[in-house]
Amino acid sequence: MGRAEKVILAYSGGVDTSVCIPYLKAEWGVKEVITLAADLGQGEDLNPIKEKALTAGASTSLVEDGVERFVREFAFPAIQANALYENRYPLSTALARPLIAQMLVEAAAKHGADAVAHGCTGKGNDQVRFDVSIMALNPDLKILAPAREWGMSREDAIAYGERFGIEAPVKKSSPYSIDQNLLGRSIEAGALEDPMVEPPEEVYSMTCSIEETPDKAEYIDIGFEKGIPVSVNGIKYEPVALIETLNEQIGHHGFGRIDMIENRVVGIKSREIYEAPALLALILAHRDLESLTLTADVTQYKRGIEDTYSQLIYRGLWYSPLKQALEGFIQQTQERVTGTVRLKLFKGNAMIVGRQSENSLYASDLATYGSEDEFDHKAAEGFIYIWGLPTKVWSKFTQS
Repeated sequence: MGRAEKVILAYSGGVDTSVCIPYLKAEWGVKEVITLAADLGQGEDLNPIKEKALTAGASTSLVEDGVERFVREFAFPAIQANALYENRYPLSTALARPLIAQMLVEAAAKHGADAVAHGCTGKGNDQVRFDVSIMALNPDLKILAPAREWGMSREDAIAYGERFGIEAPVKKSSPYSIDQNLLGRSIEAGALEDPMVEPPEEVYSMTCSIEETPDKAEYIDIGFEKGIPVSVNGIKYEPVALIETLNEQIGHHGFGRIDMIENRVVGIKSREIYEAPALLALILAHRDLESLTLTADVTQYKRGIEDTYSQLIYRGLWYSPLKQALEGFIQQTQERVTGTVRLKLFKGNAMIVGRQSENSLYASDLATYGSEDEFDHKAAEGFIYIWGLPTKVWSKFTQS
């Protein structure tokens, strides 16, 4: 590990990251700990967190706004890539990690720190995402992960913190582990560790239960420019406001819940619950608009790229050479992805019911079965003969 003099600690205000402050100083000889809390739209006042860090022994407590950056530089590229890990999870939590790592590295440079630290355990995905991203951004920085090594239970950690004046949580803690940002929430642990147990309604906050959703369907039009969402129902929105608006509208109809068995980076399966109404709907709408504006071969080839891209994000390789190379391909495909997609929201569903684009490749005179049909039906016979010839030859020689 090597000794560190000054450390930038990714700070959430929870028990583990609070205990990390005195632990780094008392057990590992760190002289100065500077905490950094990233505001990524989690919807809470971070000032109490700032004060808590100072009380726990931090020399400086930084609170930095990264919401706009989060949407423009991380969420929008993921939407353009239709990024769904295992074709289900829109990476709402995973996308935040490379940005937090970037903020840690920037703070280390600004404050002259020789190390960065986080409170991740050795069992989850986030340790991989933080460590690999930090290595990519500054391979000379030391990376400290006390919670990966101290071997303390939650009760032990609370007791350790009390020795240094860190107050124990006054209320009974939730049995669930929850991470939240503007793009969504991830919920795990507690009763959810039994894959057969239905998630109780209390775990959700961004989406309504089906019983509480409106009895009347709502239609919304989402406008895209070069693959980036820019408007809702014809009204232009700034990036953060657009996500906030769609989270509220779509979540109100109960869409955006995911319950899945997920394959973690470290090789174990975990049961994960996600809420990501806006992000999930935007990916579905964007993918549909691509079907209207891209050629068949590009659309079909891009699906494989999207799967690889999603796995890279999930596995902490946002800053890898392969991800950067794939980004170049994806951006090239987005030049024509401009238009509007209409969603019908009703009882937990977001159904695509319409789409239009100035770059549409849909030719009505070729698609129609009416009198306007200009497709040359006579050409089909020759096409089918040539197309099927290899199969015919194979069949003739293998069945004779």
